Amino acid sequence: MKHGGGPVSRRDWLRTVASLWAASALAQETAQKDNTFSTAVKVVNVLVTVHNGKGEIVRDLSKDDFTIEEDARPETIRYFSRESDLPLTLGLLVDVSRSQRRVLAEERRASIAFLDQVLREDQDRAFLIQFEREVELVKDLTSSRKDLEAGVNSLDAPELRRPASESSGGAPGSNRGGGYPGGRRGGGGRGGTSLYDAVYLAANEILKKQSGRKAVIVLSDGVDSSSKISLESAVESAQRADTLVYSIWFAGEQERGTGFGPVFGPGMGRGGGRGRGRRRQESRPDGKKVLERISKETGGAFFEVSKKHPLDDIFKQIDQELRSQYSLGYTPEPASTGAGYRKIHVVVKQKGLMVQARDGYYAGG
Repeated sequence: MKHGGGPVSRRDWLRTVASLWAASALAQETAQKDNTFSTAVKVVNVLVTVHNGKGEIVRDLSKDDFTIEEDARPETIRYFSRESDLPLTLGLLVDVSRSQRRVLAEERRASIAFLDQVLREDQDRAFLIQFEREVELVKDLTSSRKDLEAGVNSLDAPELRRPASESSGGAPGSNRGGGYPGGRRGGGGRGGTSLYDAVYLAANEILKKQSGRKAVIVLSDGVDSSSKISLESAVESAQRADTLVYSIWFAGEQERGTGFGPVFGPGMGRGGGRGRGRRRQESRPDGKKVLERISKETGGAFFEVSKKHPLDDIFKQIDQELRSQYSLGYTPEPASTGAGYRKIHVVVKQKGLMVQARDGYYAGG
């Protein structure tokens, strides 16, 4: 893939997503793939957002207000800055599976307004991915609001993104060209959702190659039914790419009481009777908890869309957080320079304040 230059070609994207076939086998060797942290890198940077007891963002702290530990060992903060003016690379990942079709128009409208507000064309860049059973790069990295708006408007409308002659192409088993290769998994013709693959591709194939502030915003019900990689691998890919994941949860059709009936908690399926309906709901993951985990472990934040908290307000809050971050940098002690995962714990000395930061990072081997 070619990022930062011209648009990515469909052939390049297909070649990239095809690598997911081997992702499960390579998961055991991820320590060898770490290009973000290695033994040659001496500084660890942590992006931090701080809120007070009312949930308001605190913007006036200094280096002396923070302490940081790695694997329970105190570290000295050597670098400190406020990140509001530094360049931002942003990914927007939109779930267009059947359970989310009802909110797609709202997502398009609010996403365009958000990108217009948060992106500075002379400094920031963004890309757009849509996912259902397949993962498709709709718009490669660009600083053009016009191009991004066109991409958002084309979500789940393949005829707006490529010639009709390409619409029947693509990888074996895919419904559309340029999507996720590999055929259906566990749903026959009913489609599926590849949330974990979407996060993995955004982090590992795009954001890992970028420097500076990086964030992904996921709009989904959080229920994955067809990814080739695991939730753990998706989270790890974001951590290795030093990327914050902000999750926006829309209750899917199942959670709203249609389709297969209740997904979470006790009770029978809508078909009446236990057995098959109950086994099906128990086997489905809790999408809300999935998104909460991804955001918490990467240092982002989780939001739930409701009448009290509409999508527009959530985007405004994310915009404020991205403009109000602190960057803490430290050099790990020699004892912690080996390969493996390092736990990070950031604390604000002032009482009553809450810290939002990633749990750790992967040191190179």
